[in-house]
Amino acid sequence: MAVVLTARDLTRHYEVSRGLFKGHALVRALNGVSFELEAGKTLAVVGESGCGKSTLARALTLIEEPSSGSLKIAGQEVAGADKAQRKQLRKDVQMVFQSPYASLNPRQKVGDQLGEPLLINTNLSAAERREKVQAMMKQVGLRPEHYQRYPHMFSGGQRQRIALARAMMLQPKVLVADEPTSALDVSIQAQVLNLFMDLQQEFNTAYVFISHNLAVVQHVADDVMVMYLGRPVEVGPKEDIYARPLHPYTQALLSATPTIHPDPNKPKIKIVGELPNPLNPPPGCAFHKRCPYATERCSSEEPLLRPLDNRQVACHYAEQFVA
Repeated sequence: MAVVLTARDLTRHYEVSRGLFKGHALVRALNGVSFELEAGKTLAVVGESGCGKSTLARALTLIEEPSSGSLKIAGQEVAGADKAQRKQLRKDVQMVFQSPYASLNPRQKVGDQLGEPLLINTNLSAAERREKVQAMMKQVGLRPEHYQRYPHMFSGGQRQRIALARAMMLQPKVLVADEPTSALDVSIQAQVLNLFMDLQQEFNTAYVFISHNLAVVQHVADDVMVMYLGRPVEVGPKEDIYARPLHPYTQALLSATPTIHPDPNKPKIKIVGELPNPLNPPPGCAFHKRCPYATERCSSEEPLLRPLDNRQVACHYAEQFVA
C-alpha cells in the first residue's frame, strides 16, 4: 500500500517563562518522533497525559509548525511548501477533536457546517454540496431532517458523528482522531468506533488514533506507538506489543488496562511517582526514576529506539523480556 504520511525526527518545542527575572525555559513537548503510515491503516498513539500525543496531532494537521524534522503528506514535504500547497495539504489531513461539544459551531446549522469544507475547497454548486452532505449524513447514521438542526439538539454521540462526517467530507488521505470517544458514554463508544472503522474501509483512509485507553486501541489499531515525555519508547504491530511488551512503561500501561477475564497469575505492575517535569527532564532514560528495572546506566545514558523482536524499543535491557 502507498505511504500517505511520513514523519522523521519530528519535534515541537515551546519557550516558556520561568517567572519574573528568571528567564525562559524550553519545553520539548515533542522530541524526535518518526513513523510511516500507509493508506487504510491505523496507527494508535498512546501514553499518559503530558506525553506529547495532542502536540503530535496539532503538528500532523498543520495547526502548529514543527520546530524541526521532516513531515511528508502524500509524498509532499510540508516544510517549505507555499500557500497553495499548504491549502492542498490541509485538505489531505483532517481532524476529529476530543470534545463533541466544543468542536461544533453552536450558531450554525449542521448542514451548513458539513457543507463548509466543500464551499471553501471545491467549485460545487449549492445543490451539489447539499447532495454530498446528505449522502455523508446517511453514511454516519444521521437522518435527512437533521440537516436543518443546531448542534445543541443532538446527543454527544450524534455530535461526534457530525464531527466525523465533517472531517470526511473532503475524503482526506489521513484522519487524525484525538481521543474521539473519551467524552462519550461507554455504551456509545463502541458504536462510534465501529463507524470509524466502517468509514476507513469505505474510503481507504489512514488513521492516527490518539488515545489513553488501551482497550479501545486494541479494537482499532494496526500499529501502536507508545510515547513517554515527548518521545516514542516502543513502536510496532499491535499483536506483538499486546502479546509481549518489551518496554517497562508499555508493560505497566497494559497491566493497568481492565480486562473481562484477568489472569490471576499475572503480576500487576505499578508505576511509582509522577511524570517528570518537562521543564527539567531527568538525565538518561526519562522513565528511569519510575522503572522497577532501572540501573545506574539508565540514569546517565539515554536509550535510543532500536529494532528488536519485530518492533522498535528504547530500553537498554529490553532483551530480557523477549520470550
